[in-house]
Amino acid sequence: MRHFDFLSEADRQRLFFQPPQSFSADDDLDVLGMALGATLYSPATRPTLVADLTKRVTHGVLSTVICLEDSIPDEAVPAAEQNVISQLQAYAESGSQRPLVFIRVRSAEQIPMIVAGLGEQVSILTGFVLPKFTDENGARYLDAISEASAVTGHRLLAMPVLEAPSVIYAESRVEVLLQVRQLLNKHRENVLAVRIGATDLSSAFGLRRSRDLTIYDVRVVADVIADVVNILGRADETGFIVTGAVWEYFSGTERMFKPQLREAPFIAHSERALRTDLIARDLDGLIREVAMDKANGLTGKTVIHPSHVAAVHALSVVTHEEFCDARDVLGTRSGGGVASSVYGNKMNESKPHSAWARRTVLRAAVFGVANADISFVDLLGAGLHQ
Repeated sequence: MRHFDFLSEADRQRLFFQPPQSFSADDDLDVLGMALGATLYSPATRPTLVADLTKRVTHGVLSTVICLEDSIPDEAVPAAEQNVISQLQAYAESGSQRPLVFIRVRSAEQIPMIVAGLGEQVSILTGFVLPKFTDENGARYLDAISEASAVTGHRLLAMPVLEAPSVIYAESRVEVLLQVRQLLNKHRENVLAVRIGATDLSSAFGLRRSRDLTIYDVRVVADVIADVVNILGRADETGFIVTGAVWEYFSGTERMFKPQLREAPFIAHSERALRTDLIARDLDGLIREVAMDKANGLTGKTVIHPSHVAAVHALSVVTHEEFCDARDVLGTRSGGGVASSVYGNKMNESKPHSAWARRTVLRAAVFGVANADISFVDLLGAGLHQ
């Protein structure tokens, strides 16, 4: 798999100083977690899952979650389980290019059942998404994944979702997160990333953000994100990759607030029509939220519509300026020091910027480095118009 693989060689050379590198489901967890990008959710009841997966991977979707939990009615679960198994078996046998495939389960008991149902085709599966994960139910989920991996000889990965009420309530949050960290550390070899369930967290207070706001404007959820990154997302090799919360809006209806995209970058790159298109698709709010995700230490994002993928991936590409800064920081003498950036607009300080630089270089490997005259507007246009 490779991000932006749909581009022609000419477009790849025009856009990238360093093109994205290939990766696979067998790569190290730090590479694979960074490569998740926009993770697209689909309900497990879809009768066209094979066709959907085949089509979406050619459009840039390289990680997908098939949901057996809240996206389907309770009475549909048995049929959905059988649909997932039969569809994934057919997909594995088709020989089509595969994304990273995860199944969001309702209970730990579904994990061995699905693995057994897939049989020899279990290699189609990258892992499981674990909903409403807490210190109380998490061990059952993680033990089931470890046991399934051992039985099949195929590495299966976990992505726990923090969305239970005990995670958002102030009086219990820190204690629960500390217990979750201890639990995840015991199963570190199987934990790919930690996801944040903003919809469920908001529901604890009867809230739902509008498309004119980001999740960081919903203070009770923003506080949770800060604590999750603080406890679980540290850059000292004890942390895990934490992914951005779901963006749940698509298509346009009448807006209340002014669009969030500044016009200047689009004028500079002769893309006024693209800006209008993004606003019409309700992607301006998503773009703003992805930028805030990056600023707050989150990597990748949960999405529910294919139109979201291009925006997330365009903003995941490392800019030429970022790459030059990261390379300079990591190339500075081991004793530390500070120097002006290549672009002459900031200081690069070796010791405090080194963790950021290492993460940036890793992101550059999987998403590439843009050419010096290329902005996210150019990358967005390439992704939306392919």
